[in-house]
Amino acid sequence: MKIVPDQIHQKHSGRLILKEKAPKKKIRFGGHLLTGILFLGSLIMIVPFIWMVTTSFDWGARLNIPFPPRFWPEEASLLPYEAAFTNVPMIKYMINSLIVAIGVILISLMSAIFSGYAISKLKFKGAGIIMVLALSTMMIPFEMTMIPQYLLFDKLQLLDTYWAFYLPALNYAFGTFLAKAFIDQLPGSLREAAIIDGANEFTVFLRIYLPLCIPILATMVILQFLGVWNDLLWPLLALKSPDKYTIQLGLAMFTYNKDIPLPSIILAATSVSLVPIVAVYLFLQKYIVESIALSGIKQ
Repeated sequence: MKIVPDQIHQKHSGRLILKEKAPKKKIRFGGHLLTGILFLGSLIMIVPFIWMVTTSFDWGARLNIPFPPRFWPEEASLLPYEAAFTNVPMIKYMINSLIVAIGVILISLMSAIFSGYAISKLKFKGAGIIMVLALSTMMIPFEMTMIPQYLLFDKLQLLDTYWAFYLPALNYAFGTFLAKAFIDQLPGSLREAAIIDGANEFTVFLRIYLPLCIPILATMVILQFLGVWNDLLWPLLALKSPDKYTIQLGLAMFTYNKDIPLPSIILAATSVSLVPIVAVYLFLQKYIVESIALSGIKQ
């Protein structure tokens, strides 16, 4: 036997044991380049967020925003947050946004999951045409439909009510597309077996497919909550009463108030408004991973 120099000789019970060195890992330039690009992208996104939070605690920035930006408060204080809650009814605005978000999420998710299941598993005539028509509504920007939508709700006397948010949620085309694509991956034999056992279509959907759709439902909840919570244009058109303002509309009115041009207070109010978004995202992100693991679906 030929022994190469890289091998290590050991004697044990009169036998010669050859131990080879572990092969060296190949260092790929492309992997390091991709990691660097991702790190740079994440840095670009997180630096403004860090600057916003630190400046919100900087009472010294109450007159103007310092340039170049500093990432540590010159006069660290909770006064900007105290002033934000004093001058802006933050709790009221956040409750209003939650009321709108919960209603929109419930309506849009029911519409998306029912329609996605029907198009995916029922195989009725014209299902493809309905799917194309639903997706075609996504090709029209909201800026082209907001005036007709505003006039429609004005004729229905639904402006300055939350129904102006709930009714458009019935058409959640992107959610229908996501639900159909997800349900397509679920075996149709589950439905066939349940129907043979005497279950009706609603029971099949409710007790078999709906629990397996939790991951995609959680994804749609995140997308809808982010969209509703950050929306400004439609609330600006639909709402007139300050008592019904959503958080973004309330902050916009507060920001453009010339009597309160205080950057640290504005950034403090903005930081508070982001807390529910971060909390929902972190909670549902973990829930999505757990749901996929528990469902036993291999994709």
